[in-house]
Amino acid sequence: MKTLVAYYSLGGNTKSVAEKVARSLRADVIEIKTVKEYPDDYDVLLSLGEKEVASGYIPALRPVDIDWDKYEAVLLGTPVWWSSFAPAMKKFISNYKWKGRVVYPFVTHDNTVGHVLGDFKKALRGAHIGPVLNVKFEEKEQLTPDSALKEWVATIKNGRI
Repeated sequence: MKTLVAYYSLGGNTKSVAEKVARSLRADVIEIKTVKEYPDDYDVLLSLGEKEVASGYIPALRPVDIDWDKYEAVLLGTPVWWSSFAPAMKKFISNYKWKGRVVYPFVTHDNTVGHVLGDFKKALRGAHIGPVLNVKFEEKEQLTPDSALKEWVATIKNGRI
């Protein structure tokens, strides 16, 4: 059985973590992408992102083809948007049944994880949720040491939940 890393990344930080983790686990990778592109203007993006999270907005996603039967574990990666996961991750999670699946979430942030961990538990009802990795960045610089990623990957390899 294999491992799947499914992630959403707007600025590239979550993508960077997803790629490191996937290499370590020799996992398949799926990037979650929205149909509509987000603006490049940072101030406009901040305002839009805040409104989306506050209103519960769910964006349309580009289709992905997943053969769930071949995956033993799924790693879900998202940036923290206003204390929760990105709306694209919320939509991705809502597209699938998680009962009985083994899921290891990871988040990237610049300050705090907010209530994203509780949001994962609520959204992934019925799943077996492993330890959550949170990776702090300052802009594009990863502040959380790679050793923390390696420890988390070792937990996954050992099948700890």
